[in-house]
Amino acid sequence: MKKLAMVCCMCLGLVPQAIARQHEHGGMAPKDIGTVNFETSCSPSVKTKFNEAVALLHSFWFAESRAIFEDVLKDDPNCAMSQWGVALTHWGNPFAGQRSPQTIANGKAAIDKALATGSPTAREKGYIDAVAILFSSNDVTNQRQRVLDYEKAMGRVSVANKGDVEARIFWALSVAQAASPTDKTYARNLQAAEMLEPLAKQMPKHPGIAHYIIHAYDVPLLAPRALPAARSYAGIAPVVPHALHMPSHTFTRVGYWKESVDSNTRSAEIAEKTNGIGEAMHARDYMTYAFLQMGMDTQAKENVGHATRLASMGGGTQGAAGTGPNTFALAAIPARYAMERQQWTEAAMLQPRSAPNTPYTEAITHFVRAIGAARAGRPADAAADVEKLAALRDREIEMKDEYWASQVNIQRLGADAWVMFAKGMKDAALKQMRETADMEDLTDKSAVTPGPIAPARELLGFMLLENNQPKEALVEFEAVMKKEPNRFLAIYGAGKAAEGAKQASKAKGYYKTLVEMCKDAGAERPELQYARKMAN
Repeated sequence: MKKLAMVCCMCLGLVPQAIARQHEHGGMAPKDIGTVNFETSCSPSVKTKFNEAVALLHSFWFAESRAIFEDVLKDDPNCAMSQWGVALTHWGNPFAGQRSPQTIANGKAAIDKALATGSPTAREKGYIDAVAILFSSNDVTNQRQRVLDYEKAMGRVSVANKGDVEARIFWALSVAQAASPTDKTYARNLQAAEMLEPLAKQMPKHPGIAHYIIHAYDVPLLAPRALPAARSYAGIAPVVPHALHMPSHTFTRVGYWKESVDSNTRSAEIAEKTNGIGEAMHARDYMTYAFLQMGMDTQAKENVGHATRLASMGGGTQGAAGTGPNTFALAAIPARYAMERQQWTEAAMLQPRSAPNTPYTEAITHFVRAIGAARAGRPADAAADVEKLAALRDREIEMKDEYWASQVNIQRLGADAWVMFAKGMKDAALKQMRETADMEDLTDKSAVTPGPIAPARELLGFMLLENNQPKEALVEFEAVMKKEPNRFLAIYGAGKAAEGAKQASKAKGYYKTLVEMCKDAGAERPELQYARKMAN
């Protein structure tokens, strides 16, 4: 990790030089962005540029990739595959949720041009036809089916062209994209990884292979398997913001908070220097989450202010990470800051922002407001937010966005359970909170977020603690730690629960763990002050 940090710190100074090379000389060096060899029937004179565009596409640097694809077309107007690439840059992050009609229109325009450009080979026509499926409708209610159909089409392209490594890599990405967050066998995740792992040994400098391995394993059970890819990806493409951010997905899943902060600090700095405001906000959401787990509240607060300033620059509506991640980060960062510090009055006072295209991002603030009001002893004040969560869930159902409809409903049920608990309906509240935790366990987090705003099972643990059931609470906190290792509140809750259950040795062990994890924290967090006292 020290070697990785040294490489990536050096790359901050290289970014302006690399961008300058791109604009002045038409290209970035493979050492900056990774090595790709994508064979096409386009003019040999554009081969280097085309490979650069694909390398950036593999690292989700979409605007920069599109600019190079368009530059290729200036040199070779008959290069149909460059229009294929332009279309995929409009599709954006495969894991970023439902696409707007404008996004579909932009991608379809590029695909239509690809179909009318030059004389693509049968292999190239397969690529173009596959991507055309993604843009065949602007109806968000059938997007999931289009993604599944695209996966099948890329499979056919790969099988028909067995020597085409790029076809296999894009097929693996489509398999990972199509993975269901409710499939606890992780069949598609494992299939994608099985396709990519052998290629990683053959092509260690390919940006897409390392990137997509991280995505394939981006679930708690599988995340440790992604550590080699996570530790290599930033060095493969050291000037690309997403390549610097992406390792933090794995670091977050395994609870390596310092590594996550380092990755996202570098990513955000480069993204902001290159006007990738959306990507910067995405990185800062992950960074905020990591700071809060280490009790570094001052640094987390700085991120809240920084994200607000970025939003004023356009990061709440557009950017490299896509609309969903940007509106998500804008809502999630201040929400995390209040919830992780258990500042309930502050949480209840957060101001929601309308996000008609992504109701699930709007739901974040209403969830936090409701929990905050209930836990501050003002359950009546939470009623409107619980009702709004129901309306937002219904909107997601109308959009046939099954995953986010489920997530918003989990938030609604959890908030409602705390309202009931605050009203004295404790048995009913505990029953509903337990059912909500079980429901959340059936799904996995989206790539757009480092983790839940507040894990339902952790909320159940604190509810049990408040109900004077420390033994039962301990079971819940320990379950959270298995799924979300090194979570501050889960460790603290486990310490309090063990203490209440008269398990002094276990309680002291948890407090010591928390103190060690937060050794760079200040004295802001009362929970940490208590842990320091009890760990001695």
